[in-house]
Amino acid sequence: MRLLSAAVLLAAGLLPAQTLKIVALGFGPEDIKGFQAMSPKVRVVAVNRSNIMTEVVDADAFLGVITPDVYAATKQLKWVASMSAGVENILRVPGAEAFRNSNVILTNNKEVQGIEIADHAFALLLYNTRRLYEYEGYKQQELYAQTPFQGIELRGKTALIIGVGGIGTNIALRAWAFGMHVIGVDPEDKPLVPYIDRIVKPDQLDEVVPLADVVFISAPDTDRSHKMFGGKEFDVMKQGSYFIAVSRGGVYDMPGLVRALDSRRLAGAGVDVMDPEPLPAGHALWKFPNVMITPHVAGRSDHDQERMFGTIKENIRRFAEGMPLINVVDKLKGY
Repeated sequence: MRLLSAAVLLAAGLLPAQTLKIVALGFGPEDIKGFQAMSPKVRVVAVNRSNIMTEVVDADAFLGVITPDVYAATKQLKWVASMSAGVENILRVPGAEAFRNSNVILTNNKEVQGIEIADHAFALLLYNTRRLYEYEGYKQQELYAQTPFQGIELRGKTALIIGVGGIGTNIALRAWAFGMHVIGVDPEDKPLVPYIDRIVKPDQLDEVVPLADVVFISAPDTDRSHKMFGGKEFDVMKQGSYFIAVSRGGVYDMPGLVRALDSRRLAGAGVDVMDPEPLPAGHALWKFPNVMITPHVAGRSDHDQERMFGTIKENIRRFAEGMPLINVVDKLKGY
């Protein structure tokens, strides 16, 4: 069945005269149709950089990454929806103070991507603990080499998870399933989670880092968390431990990681996020065979898009009906 545009429906009297205008930046025609189908009470308008400044003036909602100059052009904006879990590209850019301090609601896809990112985090860890990097060269040579091998057993080891949100909780569940002891670090008071032994506050980070056999970075990049895992934290990591980063590169200190690998304090690392990103050619991190670097793809899977678009669609329905939105971000905290 052919889908008519919101403008055609409005002209035909099939849409309410007082529809809520939602502008969408960076979405394709099929995405727009899917958004529009959520309610006859909204009018979804696709925008690009050439018409965005005029279209947002009377917009009630904005789908995508809103910049300070675009926000300044709005007159009646009530809701901004980010497709990603991290929102530092909206809240921590120069000039973002006006939006951050406004009453406009910001939603994101926190928790939605926790499943695949946790899978990816463990893939990065197992790449190291099972020493799979040693066999890449043999495969290229088509050489069945039975060299001395000693993998690392995860059972009984301690996982330190920095950021116990949607991603961190899923990592904790997988660590527990491997028989690991789990310690979380999070600024929020968390309910009792049976597969996490304990959760400490960020000011206790240096007390628990030396206990960890692997450190997972799964915290958002906020004013409070930026570079929270610095050079001194790498210096006190357990000898022979591992470092895995899958949320945002701004949370940890890259020179500290390189130094810890150079000194062989770390047995290996896996990073899907880094600072700078993308990691430039010639960067020192590329040279380590026991480091797996992936290009910010941990959040991709065969089901991630349906969940991410599902959150946006549900919020469009709620917005149209005047209902509370889901996945609301505390803009002052940054998550």
